[in-house]
Amino acid sequence: MIDLLKTRRSIRKYMDKEIEKEKINTILKAALLAPTSMGKRSWEFITVTDRNLIEKLSTARKMGSQFLKGAPLVIVVVGNPEVTDAYIEDASIASTLIQVTTHSIGLGSCWCQVRNRDRNENETTEDFIKALLNIPENLKVECMIGIGYPDEKRPAYTDENLPYNKLHNNKY
Repeated sequence: MIDLLKTRRSIRKYMDKEIEKEKINTILKAALLAPTSMGKRSWEFITVTDRNLIEKLSTARKMGSQFLKGAPLVIVVVGNPEVTDAYIEDASIASTLIQVTTHSIGLGSCWCQVRNRDRNENETTEDFIKALLNIPENLKVECMIGIGYPDEKRPAYTDENLPYNKLHNNKY
């Protein structure tokens, strides 16, 4: 697991290659296995493979969503605050498992933050995505994850790269 975590990096450039249905199913199964607060499963997932929709999603933020345009798959992760107040955490844990699983099967991914981001001065990123994908008003969009076959290489982390100064024992 440690080696997997060291080599998993955010990938923003993807090959023009469709992702096999079996791999998409594996990723979604990992998402559904994500632990949640009190087992309430407050998350939901929208897979987007339609190139036209992906291109529109790539314009969802002022900055930081453009890389999605090259992704053959985008998973939009939403949470339901009516189910639990830990919906943000539930969605974030599932998103992390999506990314680690993606890497474990030879794909690359990158998280694109949605919550608390703006598309422009008049529209939030979340409102744009909800309208585009017909997401119910009561749900909250946490992030979009671009996924594809990597078309870039990023160096693995080493033990020397780790910020051990962030670790504390018993007290800060």
